[in-house]
Amino acid sequence: MPRKQSQQWMVFVTSFASGPEAAISTCRLEVASGRLECVSKASEVESPFFLAIDPHHRYLYSIHEPGKFGAAAEGRVRSFSIDGRTGTLSLLNEQPTQGGAACYLDVDRSGRFVLAANYGKGSVSVIPVGRDGRLGRPSCFIEHQGSSVNTSRQTGPHAHCVVLDPASRYAVVSDLGLDKVLIYKLDTKRGILRPNVQPFVRVKPGAGPRHFAFHPSGRYAYGINELDNTMTAFRYDAPKGILFEIQALSTLPADFKDTTYCADVKVHPSGKFVYGTNRGHESIAMYGIDRKSGLLSLVGIEPSRGKQPQNLAITPDGSLLLVAHTSSNNVVVFRIDGRTGRLEATGHELQVGHPSCLMLMQPGE
Repeated sequence: MPRKQSQQWMVFVTSFASGPEAAISTCRLEVASGRLECVSKASEVESPFFLAIDPHHRYLYSIHEPGKFGAAAEGRVRSFSIDGRTGTLSLLNEQPTQGGAACYLDVDRSGRFVLAANYGKGSVSVIPVGRDGRLGRPSCFIEHQGSSVNTSRQTGPHAHCVVLDPASRYAVVSDLGLDKVLIYKLDTKRGILRPNVQPFVRVKPGAGPRHFAFHPSGRYAYGINELDNTMTAFRYDAPKGILFEIQALSTLPADFKDTTYCADVKVHPSGKFVYGTNRGHESIAMYGIDRKSGLLSLVGIEPSRGKQPQNLAITPDGSLLLVAHTSSNNVVVFRIDGRTGRLEATGHELQVGHPSCLMLMQPGE
């Protein structure tokens, strides 16, 4: 949460494309109206897919996939300095993730390490960060092994996200290909990941875990499963880094039978709600969170007003939710009802090519 409320937020938006369409756009979001507009672009950034911002809001990190997204393409992470007033990005350097089809980034709370998940063969990397924001060569690389029951999507491991817990002691990796959520302990002196005492928790066979988010309390966590369109709730033992599955709910109406795949999950800053996207059904599933148990109850399923809702972002004051649609080329702004968690479209949206990731920052920091 910021030290003070802001009536305006800076939003960085990736355009996951090649050539002239590829860009990281800096946008301005007005909280009162929900208006979102682009103010500048960093171009010539081939296929930017996912972003992370360091905890001091001085540097932005972006994953880039040269050529076709797939196992053969080695992922690259680029570091940019951020002009806190204008949001202008200046390239510092880049490093390989050492894995193919890099798809997710997170930064530890000290700002000293960037962690990357590589979908291609299912791996995770740790990349050191210098005091000037420049990236070093990876200090750790771990490749997963195994498979699961879906013969078209789970013949091998596919790490889809890596998320640090609130204390940055443990890194959680959702592996779609293994139907596992793996847990590593982060050695912050050496930049090394080691399997935790509980090295993983299994989800339902064929679920395909994709994205993961911790509750603000640090007591619970929520994972969205791409292949069977469910949301899994976990209880989290923070001192030990242990996850316990407590519930799994559908993200879809009971009568929907067409093809659809889940994508992103975000927890509301109040800890009262969680949201997940359905690509195909083109919607956002909304859940209430029981504060005592962490269990979910479905609030409703809201049309996302676009095609292929890929990524979500919630303003730190909890008033607005943004959803990026990769196929319809738009970012839609919703207002959040702080009492019920329901979404209402503000009528404002941004037209931008192939948006795949949204990251928010307070201007002037």
